[in-house]
Amino acid sequence: MDIEQFRKAGYQAIDRICDFYYSLESRNVVSSVEPGYLRRALPTAPPEQGEDFSKIADDYQQLIIPGLTHWQHPSFFAYFPTACTFEGILGDVYASSVSNPGFNWGCSPACTELEAVMTDWAAQLLGLDNAFLNTTGVGGGVIQTSASDSVLTVVVAARSLYCKTHPGVGLDKLLLYTTSQTHSVGAKAALVLGLKERSLDVNLDDGFGLRGEALQMALDEDIKAGLHPFFIIATIGTTSSGAIDHLSEICSVAQSYPSLWIHVDAAWAGVTLACPEYREICHLDYINRYVHSFCTNFHKWGLVNFDASLLWVRNRKHLTDALDVTPQFLRTAQGDAGTVIDYRNWHLGLGRRFRSLKIWFVLRSYGAEGFRKYIRKGIDLNKVFSTWVSSSPLFELVTPPSFALTVFRMKLPPSKDHHTTSQDFLTRKLFERLSARKDIQVTQTVLHGIFCIRFAIGAERTEEKHVMAAFSLLCDEARKVNEDI
Repeated sequence: MDIEQFRKAGYQAIDRICDFYYSLESRNVVSSVEPGYLRRALPTAPPEQGEDFSKIADDYQQLIIPGLTHWQHPSFFAYFPTACTFEGILGDVYASSVSNPGFNWGCSPACTELEAVMTDWAAQLLGLDNAFLNTTGVGGGVIQTSASDSVLTVVVAARSLYCKTHPGVGLDKLLLYTTSQTHSVGAKAALVLGLKERSLDVNLDDGFGLRGEALQMALDEDIKAGLHPFFIIATIGTTSSGAIDHLSEICSVAQSYPSLWIHVDAAWAGVTLACPEYREICHLDYINRYVHSFCTNFHKWGLVNFDASLLWVRNRKHLTDALDVTPQFLRTAQGDAGTVIDYRNWHLGLGRRFRSLKIWFVLRSYGAEGFRKYIRKGIDLNKVFSTWVSSSPLFELVTPPSFALTVFRMKLPPSKDHHTTSQDFLTRKLFERLSARKDIQVTQTVLHGIFCIRFAIGAERTEEKHVMAAFSLLCDEARKVNEDI
């Protein structure tokens, strides 16, 4: 493909993307394809001779789009909000047009420097303390692929730090804490690194948030047993229920254990810190004063296309001490002089994508005001939805609404024999009916043995009419469940 052929194909691609978005609302949310559909449709080996790109582009339309789940659809209410903005698309296009492995400043100075500036911009947008800014030369921010990578990276740093300050302690004695509501990233980090993990129980009475008393009890038990707790994940907005751990209590307990690294995983809910009215409920003051690392995914509710997980650390030296591997061929005069950041030493991989470009495009296009407006819209829509749920004779809330997430289940109908059915049975039947539909998507969870349905709002194109239509659909399906029992 030469330059002019690329120009023509690029125009066609943009036109087709625009047509796709014009038609998005009329499309199903969930794909109707069956497993293996694409393997059956494609040749068993690559072509010997190159093909005309127009045919390749047509095959994308005919083969790939039918197999997509449309996360950006206004009726997508599953998992978590996920970003797909035009600004982010263009950022990815420009980033893909140049080769930037990004492992040191010399690869392309703009790649490193824009990342340092963008993580500082984002930190200020969220109200993070200046200690987390790259300009301090002490702390700083880095863009990771996902919150999973962020957790794994800081666990490596915390493990290295603990071993250096506690020589002679075997890795088999190290212990990291999660809770029964922590995302699986904690368990996976322990699995990958061969570390012990303890999941602390949380309960409905505490809003599924970890209390300081439970942490203190675990510390007493584990230290007495000869273990060395060195890391804890506190969550702002758990996946299942949107719960917030009681960070004030956790930090209070941790002050007596200075070697305990506190990481805050705020993967989907952390962007609410952009709105000053949510900073207290998210314990921003304690994040700024006590935690060692903080992560939130701008590729979820932050308008930036996947992938863009932002991680901040209070002390970058803990990362570089654990991860700095600099063979002769990677050395540069600027790196040796310490005048630049070499981000390869801030994460597990060597190369990296030019992710900061799309963050720059999004933050400039929306501005802080537009960013906050988008977050508030999702929360306001969820308030409307949760009010409908709580006032309905068909449903009840399982937990209080959390930002843009509502978790609910079916009520027992008053006219039925309650000895022959249960709320769990009804809710499972409702979820089965919803899962069979293609025009909406929600997800399930289980909270302390209670089967629930999660309803997460946040797609940029979702408006009140879509939420209203979704609630009407839920009611219709719930009535059918009741009719069938």
